[in-house]
Amino acid sequence: MNTILRKSVLGIAGLAFTGGVFAGPVAAHAADTTTHTKPVAATVQSDKLIPHGVQGEQSRIELNDEQTANVKAIIAATKKAGMDERAAVVSIATALQESKLENLGHLGDRNDHDSQGLFQQRPSSGWGTVEQITDPEYSTTAFLKGLKQVDGWQDMPLTKAAQTVQVSAYPDHYAQWEQQAADLVAEHWNS
Repeated sequence: MNTILRKSVLGIAGLAFTGGVFAGPVAAHAADTTTHTKPVAATVQSDKLIPHGVQGEQSRIELNDEQTANVKAIIAATKKAGMDERAAVVSIATALQESKLENLGHLGDRNDHDSQGLFQQRPSSGWGTVEQITDPEYSTTAFLKGLKQVDGWQDMPLTKAAQTVQVSAYPDHYAQWEQQAADLVAEHWNS
């Protein structure tokens, strides 16, 4: 979606971010295409990707080419950082919650403070410059650096690991994206 169309859609949707360091779900589409499904048990293939199973109902959105490219950029940055598939699942689920995998710029009055990019990171909180946090590789690397500092993140539920890094006003919302994030990592890790 081009920038002008995205801004128009966001304006029509009346997107409003609310308090906290980071806002809850970003409605980047005029029509909410999120679907919710019941929790599913992790399959044998997903044991590495979803070692604790999913928590609660799962959401899923259809991805466009931009969003898919951002998935691939997150996976590439994760590999470059020397981290495994589980780190990519946590990163992608976080970006799904924060931006629906769209590299959002400043949204004017609809912005949560100065949050931008895939992870809705804030320059004023030390995540980097606007140019840096809107670069998918940089923002993923910054998120992963924070994740590495969380003792035992590999053994935590995804939502707790993501929340420890993000400090969101909606700490449990990351969980709903775990299955889709794991599916995306399974699909794109070796591509």
